Amino acid sequence: MPKKIRELKQLLKKAGFRERPGKGSHTNWIHPLYPGKVTVSGKDGSDAKPYQEREITNAVKTVREQQQNGST
Repeated sequence: MPKKIRELKQLLKKAGFRERPGKGSHTNWIHPLYPGKVTVSGKDGSDAKPYQEREITNAVKTVREQQQNGST
C-alpha cells in the first residue's frame, strides 16, 4: 500500500529538511547536508508514486549518513 504524500513530508521534516513553496501542488525541500533539493508534488491526501517514495527514502538516508560521518 503506497504512503500518502503527507507521510513523506513528515519523514522529510523529521530528517531536518526545510520546506520551500513551489508552483501549484509542488513543494521543494532543502537540507544543508543534502546536495540539491527534493521536489514533492501532489496533495497531502494523495497516494505517493513509487519514485517519490524512493527519492525521499534515499534523501533521508543520505542526510543520516552525512550526520554520522560528521559526528565521528
